[in-house]
Amino acid sequence: MFFRRKEIPWEVVDSRSVDPVSMYYDNDNEDFELVSVKDTKVRRKYVLEVKRDMVGRSELPKALVFARGQLLQEVNKNGYNILLNESWRVTLLRKAKLHRVEIEYSGRPALVLNEPLVQHPPFLAVLAS
Repeated sequence: MFFRRKEIPWEVVDSRSVDPVSMYYDNDNEDFELVSVKDTKVRRKYVLEVKRDMVGRSELPKALVFARGQLLQEVNKNGYNILLNESWRVTLLRKAKLHRVEIEYSGRPALVLNEPLVQHPPFLAVLAS
């Protein structure tokens, strides 16, 4: 007879999210020439293992900026250079002494001729509270 060893599940420690937000407005940049917009939004999930002493709030914004950069690199391969709308969810997980950050980042890719300045993820301060 075989006995299955029970595995400890990941426990949700904290979760923060931001609903879709428009990143660019008509009056922000007069030279903003929109060429094309993808029909659907792109959503990716990134899972990062973190050390126990690095779980502090200062590391979560860095992880979110990393996830946004990864998503932008991916949409660049498909011919887009910005995200018109962006949203994200950060979940901090714990399993015994292990910690993990799960980031789901989504946005609507678009191609513009005059690429605007690089922006940070919307409402980054939500992670600091």
